[in-house]
Amino acid sequence: MTITRISGALRSPVTASVLAGLLVGALFLLGTGADPLTAYDAVLTGALGTDGIGATLTTGTSVLGMALALAVPLRAGLINLGGDGQLVLGGITAAATALYSPLPAPLTVVLALLAGMAAGAGYAVLAALCENRFGVPLLVSSLLLSYPAVSLASYLARYPLKEPGSSLPQTRAFPDGVALPAFGDSTVTVGLVLVVLAAAAYWFTDRWTAFGYEIRMTGLNSRFSVYAGVERAGLTLKLMSVSGALAGLVGAVGVLSFPYRFVDGSLTAPGYTWTGLTAALLAGAAPVGTLIASFFFAVLQVGGLAMERTTEVPRELTQVLQAIVIVFLAARLRFPRTLLKKKGAV
Repeated sequence: MTITRISGALRSPVTASVLAGLLVGALFLLGTGADPLTAYDAVLTGALGTDGIGATLTTGTSVLGMALALAVPLRAGLINLGGDGQLVLGGITAAATALYSPLPAPLTVVLALLAGMAAGAGYAVLAALCENRFGVPLLVSSLLLSYPAVSLASYLARYPLKEPGSSLPQTRAFPDGVALPAFGDSTVTVGLVLVVLAAAAYWFTDRWTAFGYEIRMTGLNSRFSVYAGVERAGLTLKLMSVSGALAGLVGAVGVLSFPYRFVDGSLTAPGYTWTGLTAALLAGAAPVGTLIASFFFAVLQVGGLAMERTTEVPRELTQVLQAIVIVFLAARLRFPRTLLKKKGAV
């Protein structure tokens, strides 16, 4: 049984796409005059070595969190493109809570996390309501609603919550103790544990509950799921609320970690939303696959800096690798269907 699973994994479109992406990346490196083996070794060493593993886990926290946020609705065939808005709204809400909460520091941290999740969930539900009530496609409504959320957070960080005397668009520093506990002297915080627990909850729900079965069934065949009694509108609301809550959690974790304040652009500039979406697409929104793909892309993102220092190849090559992997995956999933249709026609 184990051998069969390993053989199936090696023959899967995902594995083939990753290998094809690495091969094409090697050709790019050869074209620039760099040694592919040296470059890939620099990526692995820079991301998984003693000096880089902390940065990889920190980056992986945000990437995995956003991948889960987007994988939950994607499992049912729903695409949430408003991750940036929900992420930033969760972050600025958590920041405001941390600044003005009268509670002791530990309770303030918990309250800030819950507030960030609530803000993200509420904003994601608004996109779902636009589809259910007004017929605006979720893909469009979630994307368009993202822009006002990012603008609102930017305004709050630059004016009402801005640190006095600072030239940077950032809020005031949080009171002493209002921060997520870190592991040792690293930048890795308890936020990693929270995101991994969310991944475990997603796996359990997907694998062992009736609700998870409804989600998978809707993703495979939405019309059949309606005939089977699944209420599409209600399912959309539930999934988007969970998706937004996870995105808001990532935003709250981001501001409750170093530098312990909300900095305008710090949550969106690294591209966590789009990297997370790429990971969810690569894994087909499967829980375990999403976890592995998120770690893979976190390694690429952090290791790209080390590759740039070692080979003088721009770290943007790692973004090219991500795009190539998705293109090959889409091609591998598309071509077999086309061939089957042709054979059926013959």
